[in-house]
Amino acid sequence: MSPLSDLADLVQSNIREIPDYPSPGVLFRDITPLLAHGEAFGALIKALAAHYDGRIDAVAGLESRGFILAAPLAVELGIGMLTVRKAGKLPGPVVGVDYALEYGTARMEIRPETVHPHERVLIVDDVLATGGTAAAAIELIESSGGHVAGLAMLMELNELNGRERLAGYEVETVLSY
Repeated sequence: MSPLSDLADLVQSNIREIPDYPSPGVLFRDITPLLAHGEAFGALIKALAAHYDGRIDAVAGLESRGFILAAPLAVELGIGMLTVRKAGKLPGPVVGVDYALEYGTARMEIRPETVHPHERVLIVDDVLATGGTAAAAIELIESSGGHVAGLAMLMELNELNGRERLAGYEVETVLSY
């Protein structure tokens, strides 16, 4: 069990479940109520900061909801935030990694000069599903000279086995489904 699981009740009570969105058979977990609840969102960020304080030098937010979590965490810790974006969203020069989706491929990019040599980076996103985006982010950060100190995800969809793709890295989640 992750040390972050202590936050599970707080987060779960502020997530809205929407059946059959965006397609039939999918149960979408909407984090917008959590973000809109200032006290709960603040408590989440403060708890994450306390957990990672002194262990990381930068936070890497994954586009797009990872930005929402990473930015206040970086501010709370007094460290920088790196943006890992979808292809074509950052002005060059960038480095990119293609990764497999269920039906096709996608590309993530980073500006390599934003990663400092040997910097301990925490990768942050809202959901760990197949692990493809997170694995691409690991490759980008490491190829840019950083060290991935861990991954923090708000939710994990266990049946998609994303954690297996991230073997060898510390992965912590608040909620697991």
